[in-house]
Order: sequence, then structure tokens, then C-alpha cells
Amino acid sequence: MSPMNDSHLSTSTFFLVGIPGLEYLHTWIGIPFCSLYVVAVVGNMMILSVVRAERSLHEPMFFFLCMLSITDLVLSTSTLPRMLCLFWLGSRQIAFDACLTQMFFIHSFTAMESGFFLAMAFDRYVAICNPLRHTTILTNARIAKIGGAVVLRGVAFFSPHPILLKQLPYCRTRIIAHTYCEFMAVVKLACVDTGSTKRYSLSVASVIGSCDGFFIAISYVLILRAVFRLPSREASIKALGTCGSHVCVILVFYSTAVFTFLTHRFGHNVPPQVHIFIANIYLLVPPFLNPIVYGVRTKKIRDYVLGALRVKFDCDKDSKRHGNRCS
Repeated sequence: MSPMNDSHLSTSTFFLVGIPGLEYLHTWIGIPFCSLYVVAVVGNMMILSVVRAERSLHEPMFFFLCMLSITDLVLSTSTLPRMLCLFWLGSRQIAFDACLTQMFFIHSFTAMESGFFLAMAFDRYVAICNPLRHTTILTNARIAKIGGAVVLRGVAFFSPHPILLKQLPYCRTRIIAHTYCEFMAVVKLACVDTGSTKRYSLSVASVIGSCDGFFIAISYVLILRAVFRLPSREASIKALGTCGSHVCVILVFYSTAVFTFLTHRFGHNVPPQVHIFIANIYLLVPPFLNPIVYGVRTKKIRDYVLGALRVKFDCDKDSKRHGNRCS
């Protein structure tokens, strides 16, 4: 068989390993991962439904929250179902084009997640530090432009990833030592020098992550400074509690992302199972935490959900007592 045919064959199908060294635990690892996914899907769908139904929630914060929820749904759905097939059904084979598609969704929507965290931090900054101009600064048109810019940035910077990998020859192993098609895990399988391709990916990730992280940090520093100046101690504690929970979610996202980035660059001695496990946490935990922190802990959303459940409970009780159906 000619080298060309070998190369063509090698790019038709790839095989995912999962978590190297922990294959015997895949079934058990899949259980908490599946639980995280179910909560993420239900929580984010609930946020989208509540914001759509309740007109009082049509505010900048909740519009950005809906954008974040859509991003979380796409991000978790692009990884978890395929990962669970690997863990529970032993389905390791993945078509090369499907692998590239999954890679694009993972990396581009991760960048969007970072962008929406920044947009929400800016919204909180304006709401707390300049509340009288909040609605004039963050108009619906401006919110749409910010959302569009975040999406366009994610697509523009990470569309080259699958295009670059599609052009590379793969004449080595077709085994991807990962639970999903991660860019660095796939590019290592090429049989040519990929230094420039790796540098592009690492540069884009570092620029987006560092810029977003820097401006998020500045926003929350200014927010905290304003909070400590509030005349009411109760208001200060409430604002601190809200900001503190937001910062915790952001720290989980960025700390795991930075660990993954540094491991690719410098962490050659990090055990692969540790690296891959953290890489999974980096994709699964934020979509799980975001609905809880930004949704359940938000009073307006919590009150709406509790009110709807109370009406449903009273309706069921009344229908059982009188035999009537609630409309």
C-alpha cells in the first residue's frame, strides 16, 4: 500500500483511549460525569425557560446569563454523550470529521464561555458602581452586539484548528490518549513538524484567557471596592456573598483551564490521568455550577421557580379534592 493510501486510511478513523491507566474505572467514573451533565442540562434549560417566561427578568444580567446557559449546553453536549459511550459502551472509534467537529465546538465555545464571564462581570460592575446609568449603558442593542462579538471571536480564532489538522498527514498511531478530541492530543499524532500549529493554538488560548481574566479581575476589584463603601452592612454582606459565589465559579473555570494550558506547555512530568481528569473537570463542572450559582442563588429566578411549583402543588391538591383539572 502506498504512503498516500496509508495517510488516507489513518485520517478516516481515530480511537479514543479515555483516561489512561484508569480504564478499569471507566464505568464508575461515568456515573458522576453523567450526574453533572443531567444537572447542567436541566439547570440551564430551566434558566432559559424562566427568563423567557418572566418579563421582569428581561434585564442585561439575565440576557447574558441566557447566553452563558446556551454556551454551557453546547459545550457539555458536545463532550458528555460521546464520553459516556466510551465509558459505558466501550465505543472508542470516532470518525476523523466528527473528531474535528467536536474539537471546534469544544474550543470555540470554551472561548465564548470566557467571553460571557467577562460580559457578566462588566454588567455587575456597571450595576453596582454606576447603577443610574445601567440601563442606558447596557441597552438591548449593545447587549446583542456584545453577545455577537463574543460568538464571532470564538468562531474566528478557533475555526483554523480543524482546518489546520485536516491538512496534516497522520502516519503514526491513530489512538488519541484522551476522553475527547482535544487539539493538542490530536496534533501529536501527525508525522510532520507541528511546532507552528501548536504555537498558534497556545498563543490564541493564552491571549484570550489572559485578557478576559485580567479584565474580569479588574471588574471585581472595582466591585469589591464599591461594596465596602456601601453604608448598609447588610447590603455589603449580601453583595459580597453574591460576588463571592460568582468569583468561585470563575476561579474553577480559569484555574482548571490554566492547569491544562501549562501542562501542555511545561508539565511533561504530570501523570496523564491527572491531566485528562482535570481537562474533563474544566469542561464539565462550570456548566454544572453556573445554573446553581447564577440561577438558584438569584432571588428573582428562585422566587419565580418556587412560585410556579407552589401553584402547581396547589393545583394538584385542588384537582384531587374536587376532581377538576387546572388550566
